[in-house]
Order: sequence, then C-alpha cells, then structure tokens
Amino acid sequence: MIMWEQAIMDAVAKTKRNIEQFPNLFPHITEEKRYEWGDSHDWIEGFYTGMIWLCYEYTREPLFKETAMAHLEDYKQRLEEKRELDHHDIGFLYLPSALAAWIVDQNEDGKQLALKAADHLMLRWREEGQYIQAWGPKDDEQNGGRIIIDCMMNIPLLNWAYDQTGDDRYRVAANAHADKSRRYLMRGDDSSYHTFYFNPADGKPISGGTHQGFHDGSTWSRGQAWAIYGFALSYRYTRDPKYLETAIRAARFFIEHLPEDHVAYWDFDVTIEEDTPRDSSASAIAICGMLEILEHLDAEDDNIGLLTETIEKSMISLVNRYSTIGESDQEGLIKHGSYFVRGGIGPDDYMIWGDYYYLEGLLRLAKGVPGYWYERARAN
Repeated sequence: MIMWEQAIMDAVAKTKRNIEQFPNLFPHITEEKRYEWGDSHDWIEGFYTGMIWLCYEYTREPLFKETAMAHLEDYKQRLEEKRELDHHDIGFLYLPSALAAWIVDQNEDGKQLALKAADHLMLRWREEGQYIQAWGPKDDEQNGGRIIIDCMMNIPLLNWAYDQTGDDRYRVAANAHADKSRRYLMRGDDSSYHTFYFNPADGKPISGGTHQGFHDGSTWSRGQAWAIYGFALSYRYTRDPKYLETAIRAARFFIEHLPEDHVAYWDFDVTIEEDTPRDSSASAIAICGMLEILEHLDAEDDNIGLLTETIEKSMISLVNRYSTIGESDQEGLIKHGSYFVRGGIGPDDYMIWGDYYYLEGLLRLAKGVPGYWYERARAN
C-alpha cells in the first residue's frame, strides 16, 4: 500500500537524520517532545539499533549497516562490563542488535554476542519458582519474587539460543517462564496483570499487581500488547497451541477495549477524560503481535477478519493522526506514547520502542519483513 511506503520513507529519513546529528549516541526518554542523546545504560537502546537495521533492510544504504555494526561494539563492551544489566530486558537489548546482525548480515560476532546475552539472561532463572526474575538481585526484598509481563518478549532470546545450541537449559527456562506467565499474569477475562509476586524461597504464588498500570487490578495497555506478541512468539518457537490461544485471547481483549480511533489509552481501566494519556507504543506493539498471530492461523480461522481489520485501522490511525510525517525536524516517529504515567515519567512523548514497533509493523505490512525476534528461516 502506498501509505505504508510513504510512512516508511519518512521513518528512514528521520532515522538517518538522527544518526547524522547524534553520531554514536543512543536516544533516551524525555518530557520535551524529543530524545535525550547519550550512552547506552538503559533497557531501551536495542530498539534504536533495531530501527537502524530495519532501515538498512529497506534501503541497503551503507550508513545504516555501518552504524548498526558500530553499535555492536558498544553492546559487546556493555555485556563484558555487566553495565546496567541486572534485569530481564536482555532480549530487548540484544535481539534487535546482536541477533539482527546475524539475521541480516550473517555476522558471526553478532551471533556469538547474542548467545552470550542468552547466558546472561539465564542468570535471572530462579529454579525455586521456575521463573525469570524481572528486576534486581536475587536477594532483593522487593523484587526477588517478581515477574512481569514484559519478559514474554525477552524469552525469545532463550528460545533462539536453544535452537542454535541444543542446550536444554534455555528451552526449559523459556517454556517454564511462559507457562508461569500464562497461569499467573493472564486473568480469566483475558486481561493481564503487569506483575505477579512469588515467595522467592519456595516459589509459592502471592498476588498480582502493577508497577506501571493504573492500579493492581487494572489492565496496563502496553503490558497487554507484550502478552499478545510474546505468547505468539512462544507459539512460533514451541508450536504449543496453548500459547497461540493465549495470544489470540489477549488480542481480542485489546481490540474490544480500543477507543474510536483504534489507538489505546495507557491503561484500559483508567477514567477517560480530555487529557488522559494515550500510549501509541502499545498499539504499535499490538499491531506487530497481531501480524505475528496471522502467520499461524489456518485460512478459515474466524479470527482473521477481526485481526486484519484492527491492524489496518490502527496503523492508518498511527500514520494519519499520531505520526510525525511532514515534520522533518522531529526526532521521533509517533507521538503520544507513554512510559510510566503513574510515576509521572514520559506521560506523553516519543518512546523509542514505539518508534521501533511502528516501523516493524510498516515493514511487515509493506514488504513482509519481520523484526528480529527469531531466525528468518523459521518463518512459515
């Protein structure tokens, strides 16, 4: 579709401009309708490198490849130094960067770095509870027994490592964590908790809650989007039908709670007022997750129509109402993303993960080019 191509070209131009204006730097979230450019110390930098790889796949311009490969050295050093990596977001960092280098360019250094990153993620495996701890050290009083829904998008790193090595540790941890998330993070009405707590000593369940949502019983829209895409990817790797069923049910809940313009508010239970923040990044993630689901459905599946219609309406809305097309001086691709509304951080701004998934969704729609969450050889 011409609209997708135009949006991609705009995204490519802005990404190129950012590279030229902020060489060797990474974007960080502000509240100023721009990014703060600096070194790599957060959980979000992989999305920027992933955008650069997507731009290279679309254009084959050497600048994009050269920049992404230069980033690889930073990720390598960061892993060696264990710099700000005491969390589960290792997949977000190393799949769109190191694994992308292997997928796109068959770069052996990228492959080996991704395998080392998988080993680092395995340090968060908690045998007592059969889950991957989200944040903090093992003996952390507040976080020692915490899992969060975001990790469903990080465990593909372990699934991939198992496929590459045959080391069963990766498969056991990834599948056990997916099962734990499916049982305790997903609710009976197909909504999701952001987080769930277990007794770290023996793994016994305690309660569900939230860190970034409206309240403990609400449904944080970005968390629901992580569930859609994450469970769909678990199905891709395992072919276990319960994961695909969970992804579909999570998607249907997301769709049923969208407003008229098909772009989500930051939480599905928040009171809607004139200034209630949206989260365009949640819709961008959900679009990619629904596109992933569609790859696994039989031609006569009843969900195809609903998913296809929602993908188109949501993406058209992002392009026409939320994108920065025509604003050449802007650093971000889509407006009105939210980070941590309840904490007052980035309630209405550019989110680099939103930009990444927006571009991934566009490339999936226009060119059939997926992101960097699995080897392309696994594609159906």
